[in-house]
Amino acid sequence: MAHAGFMAIGAYATALLTTKAGANFFAAAVVGMGLAALVAALLAVPTLKVTGDHYIIASFGFQVIIISVLLNWPALTNGPFGISGIPRPSLFGFAFASYPRLLVLAVALAGLAGWVAWRIAVSPFGAVLRAIREDEGAARSLGKDVTRFKVQVFVVGCALAALGGALYAGVTSFIDPPSFDIHESIFILAIVIIGGKGNVLGSMLGALVLIVLPELLKFLAVPSSIADPLRRVLYGVLLMAFMRFLPAGLLRERPAR
Repeated sequence: MAHAGFMAIGAYATALLTTKAGANFFAAAVVGMGLAALVAALLAVPTLKVTGDHYIIASFGFQVIIISVLLNWPALTNGPFGISGIPRPSLFGFAFASYPRLLVLAVALAGLAGWVAWRIAVSPFGAVLRAIREDEGAARSLGKDVTRFKVQVFVVGCALAALGGALYAGVTSFIDPPSFDIHESIFILAIVIIGGKGNVLGSMLGALVLIVLPELLKFLAVPSSIADPLRRVLYGVLLMAFMRFLPAGLLRERPAR
């Protein structure tokens, strides 16, 4: 639920390493992913013992902590003013300086993340995760270390979220705490629910839908002061509508073979 918080870890790690230490974007992104994975592992042990509504509240609490640290540690994060001048990604002298090049990079990294998620889903590891989701007690009775599996998949998911945050920092060249607030976590949740839980392609489709639909507001000549709140209202309406009328999302989860 607090994946925007882990995006913030990846984004700020990348921003600080590239602007303060002159690190390459990709090296900084890997460090950000590692830091997010470490934080996720430390967070997973106490929070995974909490279930249901209590887990949701605990995860939101973690995100509040992240945002509070970003806002109140100006010596490191520049506080509410954020970090600007983040250099665009480059690899072996090839700079992703233009938007078409950034689009290619974004698609490539999204494809990599999707491939990792797909490999996990079709692996024996993924089969155990599905068993835990359906009946945790039965999985335990079969000798599966449920806690270990939960921690591992949580760490991987948070590391991928950090990769998304790093890419966001490299594309926009500016980040600030509100970029990773609770609304962004709800946006990510909406992507999964609308696209289809348990379906990698569904999540990509959900992201496409939620990004393209608000852009249509531009063709209606809606003022920017109204467009942003209206965009969030649209996310909420779609989220409630799909949960009520199409809970499986646009693409249903494929049966395991």
